[in-house]
Amino acid sequence: MASNGIKDRVAIVGMGCTPFGEHWDKGPEDLLVDAAMEAYRSAGIDSEQVDAYWLGTMASGYSGLMLSEALKIPYKPVTRLENMCATGSEAIRNAAYAVASGAYDLVMAIGVEKLKDSGYSGLVGTNPPNDGTLSNMTAPATFSLLAPAYAKKYGVEEGTLKQVLARIAWKNHKNGAKNPKAQFRKEVPIETICKSPPVAGMLGIFDCSGVSDGSAAAILCRAEDAHKYSKHPIFVKALSFAAGPAAGYYSQEYDFTTFPEVVASSEDAYKQAGVKDPRGEISMAEVHDCFTPTELVLMEDMGFSPRGKAWKDVLDGRFDGEGPQPINPDGGLKSFGHPIGASGLRMMYEMWLQLRGEAGPRQIPAPKLGLTHNLGGAPGRCVSFVSIVGG
Repeated sequence: MASNGIKDRVAIVGMGCTPFGEHWDKGPEDLLVDAAMEAYRSAGIDSEQVDAYWLGTMASGYSGLMLSEALKIPYKPVTRLENMCATGSEAIRNAAYAVASGAYDLVMAIGVEKLKDSGYSGLVGTNPPNDGTLSNMTAPATFSLLAPAYAKKYGVEEGTLKQVLARIAWKNHKNGAKNPKAQFRKEVPIETICKSPPVAGMLGIFDCSGVSDGSAAAILCRAEDAHKYSKHPIFVKALSFAAGPAAGYYSQEYDFTTFPEVVASSEDAYKQAGVKDPRGEISMAEVHDCFTPTELVLMEDMGFSPRGKAWKDVLDGRFDGEGPQPINPDGGLKSFGHPIGASGLRMMYEMWLQLRGEAGPRQIPAPKLGLTHNLGGAPGRCVSFVSIVGG
C-alpha cells in the first residue's frame, strides 16, 4: 500500500462515550447527544467551536440531518458515512484527514447504533443483489469457519482450541468487569464458557460479541493547537484502511486462517508510525473480537504472535490485562458490546483513557503506543482499519 500518512499532525483533544447496553428508554438521537456533550466537556469547548462533523451509523439514521437535528447544529457540514462494522473508525479517519488537510481547525467524529429495539438481533440489514458468490450464512456461522481451519493448519487439537477460545472470552469478560461502561460487567468462569449453548460450529454463546446500543465521539484538531484544548492530548501516528477484493468465498487459495485485509492495513499502519516490531512496540490494542476465533487469528495477522503460535500466547496469558501486551483491556466487543456505528470510536476512547492514565482499575502501566483495529464484513470478504496513537 502506498499511503503517506499524517503522523503527529492530528491530535485528539476530547472524547465521550455512553455506556453500551440495552437503552430501552433512549433513541439514537439521545445517545448522540450524550456522547457529544461528554466530548465537548472533555475538550472544554461548546458546539459552536466545531467546524464540521462526521457521523457514522450503519442503519440507525440517514443523512447528516440525523446529527444536526439532534445537536441543533446551525448550518455546518455533517457527513454521514457507513463501512459495515468499521463505520466508527471510518468516521474518525475522515475527520482526521480533514484536519490534516487544513480544511478545518476543530472537528468531531461521532458514531451511534440502536440495535436492541430495532427488530434485529445482530447485524442489521440484508445482502444486496449479487452474483451468487456472496454467502448467506449468519455472521456466527461464517466466523466459526476460522476455528477448524486454524486447528487443522497448525495441528491444534479441537479440545485444546476450545480452551483457547474460552480463555479469550474469559479474558475479555474479566477486563469488562472493571469497566463501568461495559454492557457485560461480570467475570465468567472458563467452565461456564465451555458449557454454554452452541451457536455455530465450535462457537457457543460466550464466543459471540454483545448486541447493544451506544454512541462514542472524538474531538480532533491539528497537533500544534492541541494544548489549547487539553493538557494531555493523544496524537495520531497512523491511520490505515484496506478493502479487499472479496474473493475469499470462491478463491481456492483462501484457507480461513487469516484476514489478508488486516495484514495489509496493519503493515501500512506500522510503516506510517515507524513501528518495526509490533510485538514489542505496541503497548496495548483494541481489536475487533466479534467472535473469539477472530481475535485469535488477528493476533497473528497483526504480528503480535508468530504464525501458528497465537494459541500458545493466549494460554500463556500474554494478552491478559496484566500481561506483556494487553488486548481489549476495556472488554472488547465481547464484553463492552457492539453498537456497530460506535464501536471503532469506542476503541479509541479506551486508548484516550489509557494513554492519559485515566483507565482506573484496568490501567496499563506506562503505555507508549496503542492500536485500534476494526473490521467489517466476513473472512475472505471484508474491510479493515488500523490506527496507532500515542501521547
